[in-house]
Amino acid sequence: MAEYRIDELARLAETTVRNVRVYQDRGLLSPPRREGRVGIYTEAHLARLRLIGQLLKRGYTFANIRELVSVWERGGGLTEILGLESAVGDPWTDELPGYVTMDELREIYGEQVTPVTTARALRAGLVEREGARFRVPSPRLLHAGAELVRAGIPLTTVLDIAEQLQKRVDTAARELVGTVADHILATHAPDGMIKGDEIAEVAELTRRLRPLAQVAVDAMLARSMSRHLHEAVGKHFAEVLEHLRQDGREDRDSEEPGTDKEQQPA
Repeated sequence: MAEYRIDELARLAETTVRNVRVYQDRGLLSPPRREGRVGIYTEAHLARLRLIGQLLKRGYTFANIRELVSVWERGGGLTEILGLESAVGDPWTDELPGYVTMDELREIYGEQVTPVTTARALRAGLVEREGARFRVPSPRLLHAGAELVRAGIPLTTVLDIAEQLQKRVDTAARELVGTVADHILATHAPDGMIKGDEIAEVAELTRRLRPLAQVAVDAMLARSMSRHLHEAVGKHFAEVLEHLRQDGREDRDSEEPGTDKEQQPA
């Protein structure tokens, strides 16, 4: 399970260190494990923070959220509750974030790194400013973009692709999660609250279903990419053949009798 200090936890949860401490004081967030004077937080804390953030956005007060947490905790032991929060909040990838400086970005992407392209990358979440350097949530994406640029595709076009892909994947993920969550809650929480033994069952079901979504997306993406790649190649060769036909017709037309000046009567 990943572990965080309070500043990193706050950043990942898109909140502030002050808010994290306020939530702890209000009893909404369990205290961290202590290593000397340093508090160590886990993915369970991150999942709880994200839940709190979502409820606050929907207009619920601290008192409302505290009541919900109290009812939930009375319905199951701490182990089961942390197990469910961990199942929801654990990372979906074993990829570790990386860090780059502006000079390193320029080494990777060359002169195409400008204030405009940098701002677009920041808005898309491909990089995150952290002091004098940038945090890279997914080094794989960064290097994939670099390969496209090395292949001759402009960085602005690569950013277009990333933005479009992010929107479409986010829409698909939201619809998939919503459908599965509705089914799980209807089955295991018909009264609107997951309680008792159901907490552990939902946590286990969540852990089993999580990798299935990635498997399904990988399989469907591979099939679609293969189909569209064949279509693109077929379209290219069809255009080549059409040019060859046109060139052949023009050659035949130029060879028809009466068209050569040497064959014209004097």
